[in-house]
Amino acid sequence: MSAPLLVLFAASWTSAVSTTAENPWFAPPSDPGLRPEAEMTVDLSKTDQTMIGFGTAVSELSWGALSLLSAADRAAVLDELFKPGDGAGFTYVRTPIGASDFAFDYYSYDDHPGDFGQEKFSLEIDERALLPLLREIKSRVPAESFVLWASPWCPPRWMKKSGAYASRPPYTDALPTNDCTWAGWYTYGEDAFKCDSRHFGAYAKYFRKYVDAMRAKGLPVNMVMPQNEPNSCQPYPSCTWRGRSLADFTVNYLGPALEGSGAEIYIGTIEERSTEKVHDVFEQPNGNRYVTGAGFQWEGRGSIGAIHRRYPDLTLIMSEHECNDGKNDWAGFLHSWDVARTFIGQGAQAYDYWNLALTDEQKSRWGWPQNSLVTVDRTTRKARYNLEYSFMKQMARHVRRGAKRLLTRGDLDELGFLNPDGSVVLMFANRGSEPRAIAVVLAGERLVATLPAASLSTFVRTPGKR
Repeated sequence: MSAPLLVLFAASWTSAVSTTAENPWFAPPSDPGLRPEAEMTVDLSKTDQTMIGFGTAVSELSWGALSLLSAADRAAVLDELFKPGDGAGFTYVRTPIGASDFAFDYYSYDDHPGDFGQEKFSLEIDERALLPLLREIKSRVPAESFVLWASPWCPPRWMKKSGAYASRPPYTDALPTNDCTWAGWYTYGEDAFKCDSRHFGAYAKYFRKYVDAMRAKGLPVNMVMPQNEPNSCQPYPSCTWRGRSLADFTVNYLGPALEGSGAEIYIGTIEERSTEKVHDVFEQPNGNRYVTGAGFQWEGRGSIGAIHRRYPDLTLIMSEHECNDGKNDWAGFLHSWDVARTFIGQGAQAYDYWNLALTDEQKSRWGWPQNSLVTVDRTTRKARYNLEYSFMKQMARHVRRGAKRLLTRGDLDELGFLNPDGSVVLMFANRGSEPRAIAVVLAGERLVATLPAASLSTFVRTPGKR
């Protein structure tokens, strides 16, 4: 008996949206005069990781920017980013434990040297910015979808060898300005933390106090990471750790301290091409008991793939999207797409943007220009959505929790996903100056996708809809 012929039915996309430098959100026009120059067959049986969410990070500077808006305008921005419906519908939110480099000043929740019992721990400083912003966000996200996770940039400074928040000299804890050139002191492979059992125990109590205090304020923390960029020596709050020291603290002190708290532990955030810090955790006898995931950012693009292959059951997230240069331009947009393709293509299951909102200065307190989803003009007190918001919105709005990443071939500058309802989401970049047509074959259907010039486009095909 001869093999049956494969009949390809012409079909239409259920929906499609494109972003260009001039137009952040529009339906791409079909052009019957364009002949597809390439064809891709999508095998829906070939999938990789399961996606669990998209989101962004909060900071004091983000709340400071949003506070310049009228109450109605601020509500509209937060609705657009977090409320289910026509916006992005973000569900993953990162918050710092203590000061980040986008804080109003440097602080921890226990700046009392020698308070090993954490008797003077207090979360009240966060009532000025972080907690009001988190409450506004939580009120917009369905409870079953909201994921709040936290990581410190730095422990209380009395737990560090230098006695300062910054990890580069001079150790004055004054906010530096426009200085990205300080010579480092602690280098890769050194511990800035006082790595003894007494300080480990106090720091573990500090985390438990934080998780319990957040829950008491109506903001349960789903997950913590023990250190932001543990290899990164910075002129703002930071703390370098050797892999084995971080693993010892995480597994033997933090894990037991957080038992019963409701907060999982992920190792991270990994900002290096080495896989050492993840491996060191799982060489500990109780590593698998206490650590259930890992977070990667920046140079972590060079290690997340290896970790995904070696630990296929470990939940992996992209913990901080690269901040670019504060210009919020098309070049930054395309770089953002490249970063997403790299991390998601290597196993990231959740994807967090960094700056939710900044003023038109677009800078950290120490002068680092960075991009943001939203910019608030200090003069007009009006908000604008930047190009990278459209990039995040295309992903977050169309890729559902539980979607599987499709193992597409990758040469059409694409990402593909299979949603739990059977709908297929395909994202394509066209970096050229002319429109481009491509053909996609999936589930016995042949669809033509028209990619506008210099664009990122998302196409959705839902079974049974023609």
